[in-house]
Amino acid sequence: MSNGSVGIAIVGTGFGKKVHIPAFQIHEETKPVAVYNRSLDKARAIAQENDIPHASNDLNTILSLPDVDAVSITTPPFLHYDMAKAVINAGKHLLLEKPLNLNVKQTRELYHLAKNKGVVAASDFEFRFVPEWQMLAEHLEKDYVGNKRLVKIDWLLARRANPELPWNWYAQKDKGGGALGAVGSHAFDYLNWLFGGVNRLCGQLSTAVAERPDPQDNGKLKPVDSDDTCLLMLELADGTPCQLNISAAAYEGRGHWVEVYGDRGTIVLGSPNLKDYVHGFRFLAAPAGETLSEVFVPQRLGFPKVYQDGRIAPVVRLIDQWVQAIKTQNSMTPSLREGVYSQLLMDLTHQSHQQGGWVDVPNFENFLNS
Repeated sequence: MSNGSVGIAIVGTGFGKKVHIPAFQIHEETKPVAVYNRSLDKARAIAQENDIPHASNDLNTILSLPDVDAVSITTPPFLHYDMAKAVINAGKHLLLEKPLNLNVKQTRELYHLAKNKGVVAASDFEFRFVPEWQMLAEHLEKDYVGNKRLVKIDWLLARRANPELPWNWYAQKDKGGGALGAVGSHAFDYLNWLFGGVNRLCGQLSTAVAERPDPQDNGKLKPVDSDDTCLLMLELADGTPCQLNISAAAYEGRGHWVEVYGDRGTIVLGSPNLKDYVHGFRFLAAPAGETLSEVFVPQRLGFPKVYQDGRIAPVVRLIDQWVQAIKTQNSMTPSLREGVYSQLLMDLTHQSHQQGGWVDVPNFENFLNS
């Protein structure tokens, strides 16, 4: 580490360029020092634009740089496993974007590899760091709703509603595409965080847009086999029924909402913002029999600064946890452990869909160490 700053390599320049580069530039203890893209010209252009000294289209070259202490990977998910394995084996700390991998076996292997190598490996589950979500966690911890009767989650977006959107990796199930991976992975993480996880689930996956034009093949229509819509029934760890509805193909979808109903009260957290999944959240609560009213974020939970892209502020908070864990050589949350849990529920959802019924979630400690 140079001058106390953690040198960061950015691998992947979609989400990496929009969110990770500015977040690492904002954080006082990190410094972006390298950019990877499969196109060397693009890597160089992004590096020059952001005053980053190194650019390469070869991951091993990036990992050999002495000023690279840690790596964030934001490439498409089908590339994550090999890249993350190389990062960990090089002794570099890791921040891995979700969905973490193509299956839970890959994620579990990376978890154990990072643990054995002494590498701090974080999962990019940034909802844990959004103030309104932290308020929800506090209200649940205080038993505001009492005995839970129902948890209902809607995450209804329009990002894949347009059939003219191009065919790419997102349209392909075997590349890790689909709404379940894109946003369901987040939902599975916060079900674990807020409610202690899931006992069993029953899921149905569907594809709303069956073909999309491939710009790399003169606009020829190519088949889509990744999911646009996911409907799940779940039994939470304490037996509470939960309904989770996800769609990336819902014109004028209602956005992202979590509703918790109990015998002593109700909590509603949600945002109708379809363009930014952090900006726009409101937190409402009511004791039993009373009308919902908005509860505003206390200053102690609020972001010290917000940015035009709402994702940047919570990622800065996540980075802070990661950096402190690196510097103190301690574990952190969310780590690859939480990533294994989210990926496990994703795999079980696919299994449930294929079998057409309920599947049990195995004991996590036994599964993690099997």
